[in-house]
Amino acid sequence: MNSLISTDSGVTQGEPLAGGGRSVSGNEWDSMVSVGRIARSHGNTGNVIVDPSSDFIEERFRVGNAVYVHHGDRIKPLTMANVRFHRGRPIVGFVQVQTMAAAQELASFELRVPIQALDHLPDGMFYHHELSQCQVVTMTGRIVGKVVGLEDGGGACRLIIDGGSSEIQVPLVASICKRIEPGVGIIEIDPPDGLLELNLRSRDGQQKSSVGR
Repeated sequence: MNSLISTDSGVTQGEPLAGGGRSVSGNEWDSMVSVGRIARSHGNTGNVIVDPSSDFIEERFRVGNAVYVHHGDRIKPLTMANVRFHRGRPIVGFVQVQTMAAAQELASFELRVPIQALDHLPDGMFYHHELSQCQVVTMTGRIVGKVVGLEDGGGACRLIIDGGSSEIQVPLVASICKRIEPGVGIIEIDPPDGLLELNLRSRDGQQKSSVGR
C-alpha cells in the first residue's frame, strides 16, 4: 500500500534575502518547511554534505535554488552554486560559503524554505505540516487524538497521535485514512479491529499491551 505523505516539494527560485539576512521572529522561522540538515563540510572549498528530508531531492537541490538557515536571531539565505549527489545525499556548494572553515560552522544547521515555495501536490499527497495537529476520529465518531508527528519505519508512513496518556500509531494509507481534510483539521480513519489498541505506545516510548475495546 502506498503512503499518502510527501515530506516536501517544490523549488525555491528567485532572489535570496539581502546581505547577511534579517531579523526574524520565532513564528516566522517555525512557519518555514524543513528540507534537510547539513551533516558536515566536504573538501576544502566550502562544500557541505546534506541529509535531505525532501521527497524531491533533485528538484529541491539545484544550482540557483535558495535555502535558509536560522543563525542567532536572523534568517540567512544560502544560494546553491554547485550540486552533486553521492549515495542519495546532496553535496552542495553555496555562493555565500567560500572556505572550509565557513562550511564547518554550518554543521548541524537545518535548511528550510518558505511554505509559499512549495508546489501543489497531486491528490492524495500531503505535506507534514498540513497534517500536524489534525484531529483524528474514527468513522463511528470516536475521537482518537491529535497528530503530533509522523514516523517513517521503512514502509508506510505512520501518524503519531496524542491519545492522552499514550501515543497511538496509525499507518497513513488510503485503506485506513478514509478522509483527510487539512483545511478543517480532520482525519477520519477506519482502522481494522484491534489496530488502535495494538499500536498504543506510552510516553516513555514503551509499547503497551493490547487491551479490549
